[in-house]
Amino acid sequence: MKSTFLCGLFIFIIQFSVSAQNEIPPYKPADQQLHATISNMDSIFFDAYNSCNMEKQKEIYADDIEFFHDKGGLSTSKSDILEATENNICGKVTRSLIKGSIEVYPINNYGAVEIGYHKFFNNQEPDAPSIPSKFIIMWNFEKEQWKITKVISLH
Repeated sequence: MKSTFLCGLFIFIIQFSVSAQNEIPPYKPADQQLHATISNMDSIFFDAYNSCNMEKQKEIYADDIEFFHDKGGLSTSKSDILEATENNICGKVTRSLIKGSIEVYPINNYGAVEIGYHKFFNNQEPDAPSIPSKFIIMWNFEKEQWKITKVISLH
């Protein structure tokens, strides 16, 4: 009797897990062109990040950038963010996007939000493990230019 109950409970838990997974639909871009555009902007920005092209990063960050880092807190100074990148990232850290992880959602009359996973590799410790982490980037499209206005970086 007890084993029948446990078997039934086990089957219920399995079915509940499967149905819960089915509630979250797989990601499909609402706007394929926007997805391609933002994916390209991500590539342009992080190529500049990885190669220490500070001018390109400065061009893409909005003047009123808000950078939320789960460990470092909130930064709202574009110059401080760029200075910290130059001092702490350039030649030391490389970012790699997790292929296929980017999701892009249009934000009406604003631009888009990009959500994805990436890894950072410490070039000073090549054997250190790199764990994928989630990021969220708000992109504003104004005056025919895409600008990063908000970043949420979670590690």
